[in-house]
Amino acid sequence: MMATPLIDLPTLEQWPNIAGVINRALGLLLIAVISWLVVRSTNVLDDFVLSQYKLDVKDNLQARKIHTQLKVFKRIVILVVVVLALGTMLMTFDQVRSLGTSVLASAGIIGLVVGIAAQKTLGTVLAGLQIAITQPIRLDDVVIVENEWGRIEEITLTYVVVRIWDLRRLVLPITYFIEKPFQNWTRVTADILGTVYLYTDYTIPVEAIRAELERIVKDSSQWDGKVCGLQVTNTTERTLELRALVSAADASAAWNLRCHVREKLVEFIQQAYPQALPKTRAELQRPQET
Repeated sequence: MMATPLIDLPTLEQWPNIAGVINRALGLLLIAVISWLVVRSTNVLDDFVLSQYKLDVKDNLQARKIHTQLKVFKRIVILVVVVLALGTMLMTFDQVRSLGTSVLASAGIIGLVVGIAAQKTLGTVLAGLQIAITQPIRLDDVVIVENEWGRIEEITLTYVVVRIWDLRRLVLPITYFIEKPFQNWTRVTADILGTVYLYTDYTIPVEAIRAELERIVKDSSQWDGKVCGLQVTNTTERTLELRALVSAADASAAWNLRCHVREKLVEFIQQAYPQALPKTRAELQRPQET
């Protein structure tokens, strides 16, 4: 009496089918591995290049250019690799290949429909490429958008994240920076001029205020030593308008310097010339006796 085998071995007719499944699985695995290696190589290259350009230094203009370009191009490469990998995997199946042949036969109509449907998406992607090449904005740029002061925190193919000074995030479509005007305070250099306005009485000694301004900025670490001046920029029937103009290395330092100068000048006028603070004059007449 012969023993019954525990495992049913495939027959000779079944071996070709099994070999085909194995070959297809190995092909799909090979495509996935190659795509993964390309993506990982892109990340490694990105980390290596960005490690040579630090954003936390004082003069980081070149670093912001490199960071912006690499971030955008890396996302494009990953998107292209994923799409090609999925398309190649699908084309290994005979059913999909035959479907693709029939689709190509009517490519003109399909291309027209897809072009109309994806017009906005393609425009957004092209805007991202334009941002990466021409660079009207870069990572860590100081910008004024929608009347908000902030820094460019993230740039993708479809949107830009602006970190506002109070830690809110303003998310804008990337086409915004192509189609609408905005202010970029660090487009060429990071140094910037700051203004402080004071309104005083006509009796204020302007030369004394000018000398005090110079003393204040020289004692401040926020001043870059380039620009310091005081001018009478306007007069009204009641007050003089004094404008203090100072310079700083970047927008954050300029803001702190402006606040410091404003506080110290007001304190100086209060202590040294309190009579020169804005006042309203009135003339009183004694009533005539009847």
